[in-house]
Amino acid sequence: MNRYEPQLQDRASRKSVRIAGAQAQYWEYPASPVTESSRTILVVHGFRGDHHGLERVVEALPGHRLLMPDLPGFGESEAFAQRTHDIAGYAEFLREFIAALKLSNDVVLLGHSFGSIVASHLVAQHPGKVSELILINPIAAPALEGPRGVLSKLAQFYYWSSAKLPEKLGQSLLRNGLIVQVMSVTMAKTKDPELLEFIHGQHHAYFSSFANRDMLLEAFKASISGNVRQVAQKLTLPTLLIAGEKDEIAALPAQHKLLQLLPEAELEVIPGVGHLIHYETPLPAAQAIERFLTAHPLSSKASE
Repeated sequence: MNRYEPQLQDRASRKSVRIAGAQAQYWEYPASPVTESSRTILVVHGFRGDHHGLERVVEALPGHRLLMPDLPGFGESEAFAQRTHDIAGYAEFLREFIAALKLSNDVVLLGHSFGSIVASHLVAQHPGKVSELILINPIAAPALEGPRGVLSKLAQFYYWSSAKLPEKLGQSLLRNGLIVQVMSVTMAKTKDPELLEFIHGQHHAYFSSFANRDMLLEAFKASISGNVRQVAQKLTLPTLLIAGEKDEIAALPAQHKLLQLLPEAELEVIPGVGHLIHYETPLPAAQAIERFLTAHPLSSKASE
Protein backbone atom coordinates (compact mmCIF):
# COMPACT_ATOMS: atom_id res chain seq x y z
CA MET A 1 0.00 0.00 0.00
CA ASN A 2 1.16 3.51 -0.82
CA ARG A 3 2.15 5.29 2.42
CA TYR A 4 0.21 8.39 1.34
CA GLU A 5 -3.09 6.53 1.18
CA PRO A 6 -5.45 7.94 3.85
CA GLN A 7 -6.33 5.53 6.67
CA LEU A 8 -9.91 6.49 7.43
CA GLN A 9 -11.72 3.14 7.31
CA ASP A 10 -12.57 3.22 11.02
CA ARG A 11 -13.71 6.82 10.94
CA ALA A 12 -15.73 7.17 7.72
CA SER A 13 -19.38 6.27 7.23
CA ARG A 14 -21.22 6.57 3.93
CA LYS A 15 -24.70 8.09 3.95
CA SER A 16 -27.18 9.47 1.44
CA VAL A 17 -29.81 12.18 1.18
CA ARG A 18 -32.28 13.01 -1.58
CA ILE A 19 -32.03 16.60 -2.82
CA ALA A 20 -33.71 18.16 -5.87
CA GLY A 21 -34.87 14.77 -7.08
CA ALA A 22 -31.39 13.24 -7.02
CA GLN A 23 -29.74 10.88 -4.56
CA ALA A 24 -26.64 12.49 -3.11
CA GLN A 25 -23.98 10.41 -1.39
CA TYR A 26 -21.94 11.90 1.40
CA TRP A 27 -19.35 10.72 3.90
CA GLU A 28 -19.21 11.60 7.56
CA TYR A 29 -15.98 11.56 9.57
CA PRO A 30 -16.74 12.10 13.29
CA ALA A 31 -14.32 13.94 15.55
CA SER A 32 -12.00 11.64 17.46
CA PRO A 33 -11.82 12.65 20.23
CA VAL A 34 -14.66 15.14 20.61
CA THR A 35 -13.53 18.23 22.55
CA GLU A 36 -14.91 21.69 23.33
CA SER A 37 -13.10 23.01 20.26
CA SER A 38 -14.48 20.35 17.87
CA ARG A 39 -16.34 21.85 14.93
CA THR A 40 -18.50 20.55 12.08
CA ILE A 41 -16.88 21.28 8.72
CA LEU A 42 -18.76 20.87 5.45
CA VAL A 43 -16.31 20.17 2.61
CA VAL A 44 -16.88 20.88 -1.11
CA HIS A 45 -14.56 19.18 -3.60
CA GLY A 46 -13.20 20.49 -6.90
CA PHE A 47 -14.17 20.04 -10.55
CA ARG A 48 -14.15 16.40 -11.73
CA GLY A 49 -13.24 15.31 -8.22
CA ASP A 50 -15.22 13.67 -5.45
CA HIS A 51 -14.87 13.20 -1.69
CA HIS A 52 -11.71 11.09 -2.05
CA GLY A 53 -9.63 14.09 -3.07
CA LEU A 54 -9.76 15.81 0.32
CA GLU A 55 -9.40 12.75 2.54
CA ARG A 56 -5.75 13.52 3.33
CA VAL A 57 -6.88 16.87 4.76
CA VAL A 58 -9.66 15.11 6.69
CA GLU A 59 -7.13 12.66 8.10
CA ALA A 60 -5.07 15.60 9.40
CA LEU A 61 -8.12 17.08 11.21
CA PRO A 62 -9.08 14.28 13.62
CA GLY A 63 -10.53 16.64 16.22
CA HIS A 64 -13.37 17.83 13.99
CA ARG A 65 -16.46 16.30 12.42
CA LEU A 66 -16.26 16.56 8.63
CA LEU A 67 -19.05 16.05 6.10
CA MET A 68 -18.11 15.53 2.45
CA PRO A 69 -20.76 15.07 -0.24
CA ASP A 70 -20.03 14.10 -3.81
CA LEU A 71 -21.53 17.03 -5.73
CA PRO A 72 -24.46 16.02 -7.98
CA GLY A 73 -23.18 14.36 -11.15
CA PHE A 74 -19.76 13.58 -9.65
CA GLY A 75 -18.48 10.54 -7.80
CA GLU A 76 -21.38 8.44 -6.57
CA SER A 77 -24.03 11.18 -6.50
CA GLU A 78 -26.72 11.27 -9.17
CA ALA A 79 -26.87 14.19 -11.59
CA PHE A 80 -29.59 16.79 -11.18
CA ALA A 81 -32.77 15.68 -12.90
CA GLN A 82 -34.25 19.14 -13.49
CA ARG A 83 -31.55 21.60 -12.50
CA THR A 84 -28.54 22.97 -14.34
CA HIS A 85 -25.11 21.94 -13.06
CA ASP A 86 -23.97 25.52 -12.61
CA ILE A 87 -22.87 27.71 -9.71
CA ALA A 88 -26.42 28.60 -8.75
CA GLY A 89 -27.52 24.96 -8.92
CA TYR A 90 -24.65 23.71 -6.79
CA ALA A 91 -24.97 26.57 -4.29
CA GLU A 92 -28.64 25.70 -3.88
CA PHE A 93 -27.66 22.06 -3.41
CA LEU A 94 -25.39 23.09 -0.52
CA ARG A 95 -28.17 25.16 1.04
CA GLU A 96 -30.56 22.22 0.81
CA PHE A 97 -27.89 19.82 2.10
CA ILE A 98 -27.34 22.01 5.17
CA ALA A 99 -31.10 22.11 5.75
CA ALA A 100 -31.57 18.36 5.21
CA LEU A 101 -28.87 17.53 7.79
CA LYS A 102 -30.21 20.24 10.14
CA LEU A 103 -26.77 21.81 10.47
CA SER A 104 -26.69 24.88 12.70
CA ASN A 105 -25.21 28.18 11.57
CA ASP A 106 -21.97 27.50 13.44
CA VAL A 107 -20.93 25.06 10.72
CA VAL A 108 -17.66 25.81 8.92
CA LEU A 109 -17.73 25.71 5.10
CA LEU A 110 -14.60 24.57 3.23
CA GLY A 111 -14.24 24.58 -0.55
CA HIS A 112 -11.37 23.49 -2.76
CA SER A 113 -10.82 24.99 -6.24
CA PHE A 114 -14.21 24.78 -8.03
CA GLY A 115 -15.65 24.09 -4.59
CA SER A 116 -14.35 27.51 -3.50
CA ILE A 117 -16.59 29.16 -6.11
CA VAL A 118 -19.67 27.19 -5.04
CA ALA A 119 -18.99 27.76 -1.33
CA SER A 120 -18.39 31.50 -1.68
CA HIS A 121 -21.51 32.01 -3.79
CA LEU A 122 -23.62 30.14 -1.23
CA VAL A 123 -22.31 32.40 1.54
CA ALA A 124 -22.91 35.53 -0.55
CA GLN A 125 -26.50 34.49 -1.27
CA HIS A 126 -27.28 33.30 2.26
CA PRO A 127 -25.34 35.32 4.84
CA GLY A 128 -25.41 33.78 8.28
CA LYS A 129 -25.82 30.25 6.93
CA VAL A 130 -22.27 29.31 8.05
CA SER A 131 -19.91 30.89 10.57
CA GLU A 132 -16.51 30.64 8.87
CA LEU A 133 -15.33 30.10 5.31
CA ILE A 134 -12.14 28.25 4.32
CA LEU A 135 -11.03 28.27 0.68
CA ILE A 136 -8.17 26.01 -0.48
CA ASN A 137 -6.63 26.90 -3.86
CA PRO A 138 -9.47 29.41 -4.33
CA ILE A 139 -10.39 30.47 -7.85
CA ALA A 140 -9.76 34.16 -7.29
CA ALA A 141 -10.04 35.49 -10.84
CA PRO A 142 -11.75 34.62 -14.16
CA ALA A 143 -10.18 31.53 -15.73
CA LEU A 144 -9.89 33.15 -19.17
CA GLU A 145 -7.79 36.03 -17.78
CA GLY A 146 -4.03 36.08 -17.34
CA PRO A 147 -1.24 33.71 -18.46
CA ARG A 148 -3.41 30.58 -18.15
CA GLY A 149 -6.15 32.03 -20.33
CA VAL A 150 -4.95 30.23 -23.45
CA LEU A 151 -4.96 26.86 -21.68
CA SER A 152 -8.44 27.57 -20.32
CA LYS A 153 -9.63 28.24 -23.86
CA LEU A 154 -8.08 24.97 -25.03
CA ALA A 155 -9.87 23.16 -22.21
CA GLN A 156 -13.08 24.91 -23.22
CA PHE A 157 -12.69 23.54 -26.76
CA TYR A 158 -11.92 20.07 -25.37
CA TYR A 159 -15.15 19.90 -23.34
CA TRP A 160 -17.22 21.50 -26.08
CA SER A 161 -15.94 19.11 -28.77
CA SER A 162 -16.41 16.10 -26.47
CA ALA A 163 -20.05 17.08 -26.08
CA LYS A 164 -20.54 17.45 -29.84
CA LEU A 165 -18.92 14.16 -30.89
CA PRO A 166 -20.95 10.95 -31.15
CA GLU A 167 -21.74 9.63 -27.66
CA LYS A 168 -19.23 6.78 -27.53
CA LEU A 169 -16.39 8.82 -29.01
CA GLY A 170 -17.12 11.83 -26.78
CA GLN A 171 -17.19 9.72 -23.62
CA SER A 172 -13.94 8.05 -24.65
CA LEU A 173 -12.24 11.40 -25.13
CA LEU A 174 -13.40 12.71 -21.75
CA ARG A 175 -12.20 9.58 -19.98
CA ASN A 176 -8.99 9.20 -21.97
CA GLY A 177 -6.25 8.00 -19.62
CA LEU A 178 -3.48 9.88 -21.42
CA ILE A 179 -5.31 13.20 -21.09
CA VAL A 180 -6.00 12.54 -17.42
CA GLN A 181 -2.31 11.76 -16.93
CA VAL A 182 -1.24 15.00 -18.64
CA MET A 183 -3.60 16.99 -16.40
CA SER A 184 -2.23 15.22 -13.33
CA VAL A 185 1.42 15.71 -14.28
CA THR A 186 0.83 19.39 -15.06
CA MET A 187 -0.67 20.14 -11.66
CA ALA A 188 1.70 18.12 -9.45
CA LYS A 189 4.80 19.90 -8.14
CA THR A 190 6.25 17.27 -5.81
CA LYS A 191 9.36 15.29 -6.78
CA ASP A 192 8.55 12.46 -4.38
CA PRO A 193 7.99 9.42 -6.65
CA GLU A 194 5.67 7.66 -4.20
CA LEU A 195 3.56 10.77 -3.72
CA LEU A 196 3.42 11.26 -7.49
CA GLU A 197 2.27 7.66 -7.86
CA PHE A 198 -0.47 8.31 -5.31
CA ILE A 199 -1.63 11.53 -7.00
CA HIS A 200 -1.73 10.00 -10.47
CA GLY A 201 -3.53 6.96 -9.09
CA GLN A 202 -6.16 9.17 -7.47
CA HIS A 203 -6.78 11.10 -10.67
CA HIS A 204 -7.05 7.94 -12.77
CA ALA A 205 -9.38 6.34 -10.24
CA TYR A 206 -11.76 9.25 -9.66
CA PHE A 207 -11.27 11.99 -12.29
CA SER A 208 -13.63 10.25 -14.69
CA SER A 209 -16.38 9.52 -12.16
CA PHE A 210 -18.98 11.81 -13.65
CA ALA A 211 -22.57 10.99 -14.60
CA ASN A 212 -22.59 12.05 -18.25
CA ARG A 213 -20.90 14.42 -20.65
CA ASP A 214 -23.77 16.94 -20.73
CA MET A 215 -23.62 17.64 -17.00
CA LEU A 216 -19.83 17.72 -17.18
CA LEU A 217 -19.95 20.42 -19.87
CA GLU A 218 -22.39 22.42 -17.74
CA ALA A 219 -20.11 22.13 -14.72
CA PHE A 220 -17.03 23.06 -16.78
CA LYS A 221 -18.75 26.19 -18.09
CA ALA A 222 -19.52 27.07 -14.48
CA SER A 223 -15.91 26.50 -13.47
CA ILE A 224 -14.54 28.99 -16.01
CA SER A 225 -17.29 31.59 -15.70
CA GLY A 226 -17.47 31.78 -11.92
CA ASN A 227 -14.92 32.88 -9.33
CA VAL A 228 -14.70 34.04 -5.73
CA ARG A 229 -13.87 37.63 -6.68
CA GLN A 230 -17.40 38.09 -8.08
CA VAL A 231 -18.87 37.94 -4.56
CA ALA A 232 -15.86 38.90 -2.43
CA GLN A 233 -17.34 42.02 -0.83
CA LYS A 234 -20.39 40.04 0.31
CA LEU A 235 -18.19 37.59 2.24
CA THR A 236 -18.27 39.43 5.54
CA LEU A 237 -17.62 36.39 7.72
CA PRO A 238 -14.14 35.27 8.89
CA THR A 239 -12.45 33.76 5.83
CA LEU A 240 -9.23 31.79 5.42
CA LEU A 241 -7.53 31.55 2.02
CA ILE A 242 -4.98 28.74 1.65
CA ALA A 243 -2.92 29.20 -1.51
CA GLY A 244 -0.09 27.34 -3.19
CA GLU A 245 3.06 29.31 -3.95
CA LYS A 246 3.39 27.62 -7.35
CA ASP A 247 -0.30 27.40 -8.26
CA GLU A 248 -0.70 28.12 -11.97
CA ILE A 249 -4.48 27.68 -11.99
CA ALA A 250 -5.23 29.94 -9.02
CA ALA A 251 -2.14 32.13 -9.22
CA LEU A 252 -0.72 33.78 -6.11
CA PRO A 253 -0.99 37.41 -7.33
CA ALA A 254 -4.74 36.91 -7.76
CA GLN A 255 -4.94 35.59 -4.18
CA HIS A 256 -3.38 38.77 -2.82
CA LYS A 257 -5.84 40.86 -4.83
CA LEU A 258 -8.73 38.76 -3.53
CA LEU A 259 -7.49 39.21 0.04
CA GLN A 260 -7.78 42.99 -0.33
CA LEU A 261 -11.44 42.66 -1.34
CA LEU A 262 -12.51 40.46 1.56
CA PRO A 263 -13.77 42.33 4.65
CA GLU A 264 -12.40 39.85 7.22
CA ALA A 265 -9.85 37.45 5.76
CA GLU A 266 -6.35 36.09 6.06
CA LEU A 267 -4.10 34.38 3.55
CA GLU A 268 -1.88 31.36 4.22
CA VAL A 269 0.63 30.62 1.45
CA ILE A 270 2.14 27.13 1.40
CA PRO A 271 5.57 27.09 -0.29
CA GLY A 272 6.59 24.67 -3.03
CA VAL A 273 3.10 23.46 -3.91
CA GLY A 274 0.67 24.27 -6.71
CA HIS A 275 -3.01 23.45 -7.15
CA LEU A 276 -2.85 20.14 -5.29
CA ILE A 277 -2.52 21.31 -1.69
CA HIS A 278 -5.05 18.65 -0.67
CA TYR A 279 -2.75 15.90 -1.98
CA GLU A 280 0.76 17.30 -1.55
CA THR A 281 0.65 19.39 1.65
CA PRO A 282 -2.43 18.37 3.64
CA LEU A 283 -0.70 18.75 7.02
CA PRO A 284 0.33 22.41 6.58
CA ALA A 285 -3.20 23.10 5.29
CA ALA A 286 -4.73 21.38 8.32
CA GLN A 287 -2.43 23.29 10.67
CA ALA A 288 -3.52 26.56 9.08
CA ILE A 289 -7.16 25.52 9.51
CA GLU A 290 -6.59 24.66 13.17
CA ARG A 291 -4.99 28.05 13.84
CA PHE A 292 -7.85 29.80 12.08
CA LEU A 293 -10.54 27.93 14.02
CA THR A 294 -8.71 28.47 17.30
CA ALA A 295 -8.82 32.21 16.57
CA HIS A 296 -12.59 31.97 16.02
CA PRO A 297 -13.83 29.65 18.79
CA LEU A 298 -17.43 28.64 19.34
CA SER A 299 -17.38 30.09 22.85
CA SER A 300 -16.79 33.61 21.53
CA LYS A 301 -19.77 33.29 19.16
CA ALA A 302 -22.02 32.20 22.01
CA SER A 303 -21.17 35.36 23.93
CA GLU A 304 -21.85 37.74 21.02
